[in-house]
Amino acid sequence: MGDGHGLVCGSRAHLEEESIASRTVFRTILMYGFHACVWIFAVKTVRDTQCGFKLIKRKTAQIVFKTLHIERWAFDVEMLKIAEMLELPIGEVSVRWSEIEGSKLNPIVDAVKMFRDIALLWLRYAIGAWKLPSKQE
Repeated sequence: MGDGHGLVCGSRAHLEEESIASRTVFRTILMYGFHACVWIFAVKTVRDTQCGFKLIKRKTAQIVFKTLHIERWAFDVEMLKIAEMLELPIGEVSVRWSEIEGSKLNPIVDAVKMFRDIALLWLRYAIGAWKLPSKQE
């Protein structure tokens, strides 16, 4: 990743078939809906924005983190959108993943919040309410 910039995401996308088999139909529908929403409104270069594993070079972190507005579940979608809009190098690497019992996620309430955050993210950048820094900042 040249010029001191770069961001790499861990990804469970290679496990998608297995994860569909172990999820309820409702959670599978939510997963596909969320992925579609992210792809339409925010990030097109990363298949799994919600894995949680992110490795960010210092120059990229200095730009991206001071630009972030979202502080909830979808903050990493905004982080990746900023990197994409600035044409910073983004990579995705497969990780091993195990689901564990006791999720604090409420599928309905949190899905609504995440869809809202992503739609507002797109709108606010589209109308210029949220400004993008330059690559040099």
